[in-house]
Amino acid sequence: MISKAWLCGFLSAAVLVFGCSETAKTPKAEKKTAIPTSNIVKLETSMGDIIIELNRQAAPVTVQNFLGYVEVGFYDGTIFHRVIPGFMIQGGGFTEQLDRKKTRDPIINEAKNGLSNIRGTIAMARTNDPDSATSQFFINHVDNEVLNYIDDNQAGYAVFGKVIEGMDIVDTIASIKTTTRNNKKGDSMENVPVEPIIIKSAKVVPE
Repeated sequence: MISKAWLCGFLSAAVLVFGCSETAKTPKAEKKTAIPTSNIVKLETSMGDIIIELNRQAAPVTVQNFLGYVEVGFYDGTIFHRVIPGFMIQGGGFTEQLDRKKTRDPIINEAKNGLSNIRGTIAMARTNDPDSATSQFFINHVDNEVLNYIDDNQAGYAVFGKVIEGMDIVDTIASIKTTTRNNKKGDSMENVPVEPIIIKSAKVVPE
């Protein structure tokens, strides 16, 4: 288990750095996707399935954003590109070749919604700008209350759901050996799984 002091120092160097520093606006001509009514999403990964229940009431903007990416198949073929045991597993932005995918516009930060970054919850990754989250998310491997909203100076990370099945898969992913790799731009990325953990598909399933 890592210390809270380490976590605090880690925020600016880990979760933030690769959150959403590069985004691409959605083309004006892009057809809007109908948002499903079910709150259950299945992530089929190369290690097994993770079932997530979204909290539409507490985080409506975040859930709608996430489901929008799910519905167009954005997450299919992406990887968990940062894995840190005793902290979190992060994905939803890079391909297996570490090519960053283009995203829609950033959304507002809904971290002030009463939900806590505890073990098994899913939250949005972002940069130092609180309102910069796009597609990347992370699943908390342990209780990480240090990531919660405190005030405008410590805006926190928006929790928008929780794992209801497959925490054993999250634990397995968190135990995978990692390394440092360069992405296509030549930037060094730490905590990348040696064996790619691929999100084969992300689909809304009936409740």
